[in-house]
Amino acid sequence: MARHVIKLGSGIVASDDGALRADVLAGICDEIAARRRAGDDVVVVSSGAIARGMQILGLTSRPTAIEDLQAASAVGQGRLFRFYDELLADRGVGAAQVLLTFFDLSHRSHYLNARQTLRRLLQWGLVPVINENDTTATDEISFGDNDFLAAQVAILVEADQLVLLTGVDGVFTADPRTHPDARVVGEITDFDDLESHAAIGDSTSALGSGGMRSKVVAAEMATAAGIPAVICNGLRHQALGRVLAGATDEGTSFPARALGYSSFKLWLRYAKPSRGTVAVDAGAARALRDGGTSLLPVGVVGVSGDFGSGDAVEVREGARLLGKGIVNYAAPELRRVMGLQSPQVREVLPRSAEEAIHRDYFVLA
Repeated sequence: MARHVIKLGSGIVASDDGALRADVLAGICDEIAARRRAGDDVVVVSSGAIARGMQILGLTSRPTAIEDLQAASAVGQGRLFRFYDELLADRGVGAAQVLLTFFDLSHRSHYLNARQTLRRLLQWGLVPVINENDTTATDEISFGDNDFLAAQVAILVEADQLVLLTGVDGVFTADPRTHPDARVVGEITDFDDLESHAAIGDSTSALGSGGMRSKVVAAEMATAAGIPAVICNGLRHQALGRVLAGATDEGTSFPARALGYSSFKLWLRYAKPSRGTVAVDAGAARALRDGGTSLLPVGVVGVSGDFGSGDAVEVREGARLLGKGIVNYAAPELRRVMGLQSPQVREVLPRSAEEAIHRDYFVLA
């Protein structure tokens, strides 16, 4: 038995005028039902609530004001899920609507609760249909695009595969709209070198908020957790079915990477937002990078931001990002003791932790 997370962008769910692509969604639900009959678990992460709401409201272009987007989503979300629910029910598959916010995954207790809920729905044989709760999200508290939400969900449910459906055949060597000889990159393993040979621009559809870049970043997130990912054409008949059946020549694949991160460190790296920056000296940087040690106040040379104890912060050596960690000091406290040896720290803050960031709560970039 395998567990698949399938992400549908707005351009897969709806055409540019907001009308649902009924035939496309029916075909996708056919494939989902086939995987359920084979004993696999399937989770759907679907955009399209705003697009659906736009059509119902008669809006001719995607709104830009956050309150308009939230209102359009409120109109479209229930109608969109009902469409999925009916398509899946016709195929003998039960569905459950799940709305998540960035807050749900950026706070550890909420994260664990969301994981337990999704696991129970899968145990009951249901297909969770997930979207961001656009009606309460803000520009500051948002996934920004459902590609990132899909990667987080894949990590959350310990998926065996993440499939990102888009309107093109995969990642191309160049923009196929301007380069007729551009070809699909079959496999990508080196994310650092990706931009030098592939077209991953930020262009989006008329209804969407993401682009190929966000899909590649989502694939990077998933593969870091040991989950292989595929970007393929959701509008092309049987493409999804071939990928779910194990075909390796469909779309662009991203093999899993053995980085060895725990669930907690994956959450810290990808879901917990940074609230500030802690700058360290060369010795502390070397110890964090090569020795896997904790960060002590003596190694801190600068503090930026207004974070509290328990917040996540970026750790940098100059301009270089070293990683992210959960800090044991509020920013004002850390400013008072940075550069001090441990006995001096205890004199200034007698009840403080010895470590500014404990090694168990730090993940390298």
